Amino acid sequence: MFLAHFGVGFGVKRLAPATSLGSLFLAAQLIDLVWPTLLMLGIERVTILVGSSQHPPLDFTYYPYSHSLLAVLVWAALIAFAYRMLHAYPRGALVLGAAVFSHWLLDLLVHRPDLPLYPGSATMAGFGLWASLPATIALELLIFGAGVWLYCRSTEAIDRVGHWALWGLVALLLLISAGDMAGGEPPPSVTALAWVGQAQWLLVAWAYWVDRHRRSRSRAAELVPAV
Repeated sequence: MFLAHFGVGFGVKRLAPATSLGSLFLAAQLIDLVWPTLLMLGIERVTILVGSSQHPPLDFTYYPYSHSLLAVLVWAALIAFAYRMLHAYPRGALVLGAAVFSHWLLDLLVHRPDLPLYPGSATMAGFGLWASLPATIALELLIFGAGVWLYCRSTEAIDRVGHWALWGLVALLLLISAGDMAGGEPPPSVTALAWVGQAQWLLVAWAYWVDRHRRSRSRAAELVPAV
């Protein structure tokens, strides 16, 4: 799942109007931002299924520190705590923590049973919606569309950058997702896959840029600058 996580980031801006979209993207996609680094370090493992028609062509063989239920709860608590220490905005901290946890819940819907409950767990969770590509696409677009709509209802552009940078970001996310759903050749190596994953930090940076050129429609948010 890709688009839906960013859809959550867009949508929860309404709940924490003084928190930057970049911070919300970072939280909603955090465990998929941590995972590539753990792959590069050899701490977690994935197998690329060459010649497989499975979507995605990956076997997530070992990722308890990024994707187990317990680990995600710890990541959620850490990002909420760090944000609260840096910013006097408790609501933002709570929303960021919830956004981190939302990633695991969405993954639970689409993954095959490969999500451990905790490091070392023999029980794996996953409802396997990926087995149906049309259902996966429909869910992704529904959550993403709702999130973008909520973000647009909650904010307004203060200049041309705030308008065009937002829709450029939306278009890029849709394009990336379309390329992923269309299939094609699997990644040539785990290292290449990890570097593609690291490139998602650019989307987080783009979201910070977008939000600096937009303002919340909420009067309460005017008391606290977006962070």
